[in-house]
Amino acid sequence: MPGTRTTRARGDGRAGRGGTPRTARDATAAVEAVLAEHLDARLHEAREVDRVYARDVADRVAAFTRRRGKRLRAAFVWCGWRAAGGTGDPGTVLRVGAALELLQACALVHDDVMDESPMRRGAPSVQADFALMHGTARMRGAPERFSTAAAVLAGDLALVWADDLLAETAFGTPHTAPLLAEWRAMRGEMVAGQYRDVHAQATGASGVDEAVTIAALKSALYTVERPLALGAVLAGADAAVLDALHSAGRCAGLAFQLRDDLLGAFGESAVTGKPAGEDLRGRRLTYLFAVASSLAEEAGDEEAVEALRPEGPVVTDEEVARMRAVMERTGARAAVEAKIGDLAAMSVRHFAATGADRAAREEFAASVEMAAGTAPDRAGEDA
Repeated sequence: MPGTRTTRARGDGRAGRGGTPRTARDATAAVEAVLAEHLDARLHEAREVDRVYARDVADRVAAFTRRRGKRLRAAFVWCGWRAAGGTGDPGTVLRVGAALELLQACALVHDDVMDESPMRRGAPSVQADFALMHGTARMRGAPERFSTAAAVLAGDLALVWADDLLAETAFGTPHTAPLLAEWRAMRGEMVAGQYRDVHAQATGASGVDEAVTIAALKSALYTVERPLALGAVLAGADAAVLDALHSAGRCAGLAFQLRDDLLGAFGESAVTGKPAGEDLRGRRLTYLFAVASSLAEEAGDEEAVEALRPEGPVVTDEEVARMRAVMERTGARAAVEAKIGDLAAMSVRHFAATGADRAAREEFAASVEMAAGTAPDRAGEDA
């Protein structure tokens, strides 16, 4: 498998205090140092532009990005690089991983605006924090209008910082064109997925195919598939390796989103960092909801069908409980769990088709387990 020496750029973040990363887990930790350097530089620039904007918007974006999640995307960039035979200084890999984490910050901020979510990662969401600021400062006008506008700008700023970092990195490598092509495709997919999500809510869509399309575009592609490809491109991967990684990433990414669907319906706030049952209260078209609706209709269970479509402007706790019960009774929850296992197993088999060594396959399987919440069945991955 071809390996390409990466070009070291300012802030290559060779794992900071921990030394050069050797595993995907090391890489996710090392990305923190890269993010810290990039964010510090951007905050300095923001303060030179305007102190109010820097204090209210730029500082919030930096703080939200540093409110660490699992850094899954950075892990999968590393796995893609390793699968394609990446060797040498991993600085560019870490910088691409950091850019993806900023892109994730943009997606989460905007997603919370669209969903009117009050919490993210166990703390007030960005727009909720702006609303609190509006009240504390006794500002004029409706707090909701101000907080929504300010949060949109904060999400935009996270995207700008992500694009800046990716561009700086891409133009310092021999792989500028393919890196930019993967990044450009990923951004378009994210916007398409977000729109399909709000469109489905507005039209009352409930089909399984629609739910899968939304899951793929909105989350699966930019969480696993594109990060794997971005890492592989940095190592000069050929078409066969990229094809295998795209397949592996699509499966693992869908497994990740389906797990998120289950957590959105059944997870506890202390674990998810978001309000319990938020997807159900928002009547969102998830794969779980679509499967439950389909099974209820097939069984002719009118009571279950009605329970999944509460009518009032506010979904009550009792209605949420009934929706959960239907998802259990129809077998939808168990079906989604089984689907997650199948997708995780398929992903490791596709990854093995790259010809990656055993250590790289072990790292990928561990990353898939972290994303999907289940250890993938690895039988036949060497076939």
